[in-house]
Amino acid sequence: MQIFKFGGASVKDAEGVKNVLQVLLTTGTTEKLVVISAMGKTTNAMEDVIHAYFGDKTTVPAQIHKSITYHQEILDGLFPKGHAVYDRVKELFGELKGFLAWNKSPKYDFVYDQVVSYGELISTTMVSTYLNENGLQNNWIDARDLIQTDDSYRDARVDWDATQKAIKEKVNLKALSITQGFIGSDSNNFTTTLGREGSDYSGGIFAYCLNAESLTIWKDVPGVLNGDPRVFENTELLHQISYEEAIELAFYGASVIHPKTLQPLQRKEIPLFVKSFINPTERGTAVSKGQTLVPHVPCYIVKKGQVLISLSSLDFSFMMEDNIGEVFKLLAKYKMKVDLIQNSAISFSVCVDNKFKHLDELVNHLKGKFKVQTIEGVSLYTIRHFTPKVLDIFQKNRTVLLKQVAQNTVQLVTQN
Repeated sequence: MQIFKFGGASVKDAEGVKNVLQVLLTTGTTEKLVVISAMGKTTNAMEDVIHAYFGDKTTVPAQIHKSITYHQEILDGLFPKGHAVYDRVKELFGELKGFLAWNKSPKYDFVYDQVVSYGELISTTMVSTYLNENGLQNNWIDARDLIQTDDSYRDARVDWDATQKAIKEKVNLKALSITQGFIGSDSNNFTTTLGREGSDYSGGIFAYCLNAESLTIWKDVPGVLNGDPRVFENTELLHQISYEEAIELAFYGASVIHPKTLQPLQRKEIPLFVKSFINPTERGTAVSKGQTLVPHVPCYIVKKGQVLISLSSLDFSFMMEDNIGEVFKLLAKYKMKVDLIQNSAISFSVCVDNKFKHLDELVNHLKGKFKVQTIEGVSLYTIRHFTPKVLDIFQKNRTVLLKQVAQNTVQLVTQN
């Protein structure tokens, strides 16, 4: 059994969907489970719907219509007018509108998961139907029937026992199956999501539960590069990465591999391949047990739009364990993901991701006990396997607010 995952860029238009067919024909079409993301920037479009719903509800129909038009164009490029798939996609958009009409929950995270999930449901419906129409018979499976989670909406935790049982019961190991990334369901059958970019994690879950031979993530790049080519110049393809190194890179924010994806794979030593859907026969990158990094070059990671929070005690007393412990409880309470920590005798600094927009609440709470300084919109750069020369070049022409150096990793918080 092999698990394939195709991201939004691979199915962003009709030609992309046609290319998925060609990749499957090139690599084999049986004993595969294919995980597919929402098409193109559909998740962003669904987020716009949610913002409208919680803001100006009169703009919701216009936001939904944008997504309908986008998918309609892809349908027109794949199917003849009047094909039954048009009605099925229309039904899914109707379900979305229906939810927004009857929903009474004021909870943003709950509404978010119910809405954004339609991107994956619509995408896989279209791809599965296209494959069936072109000789690749497949089973369409609703991932919400397979991946069982708690009710931590937008960042759900997997119930591994229930998930493994459901997957073993409902996935035909000999056939070609199409399912969604990113989504699952809780004990009340409400839709949950696994976190932004969680489709890779879905692939890891399926690989683990099915004892797969491998997981392949298909990208619009030749594999894992030592930096994002949109940000860094002269990037290089990494041919081999160990599980440990890949987990480190993912932890620091490397965007090619989702941080949670690697953990289930490592437990069963299932190799992960990152390959180009444009050139599917090229070797790409292998993540497996073995050498740390081939070639052994510095790796660059950036997280933009971060917040640097600096704290000191009001009476200049030491920042001791009880103070720091209290700070971490508050960071957890307000769902702040901590990406860097630095402390001295009387100060404590963290660089955080304000994903859930609770910064103001956190700061107001902290001000009761600490002097608080915040700088929003900073960038956090991480360089793995750096050299002094590389670091000197990198720091040139950048305003560094905070620097932390470990054995082979340096992190820099810079002003944008």
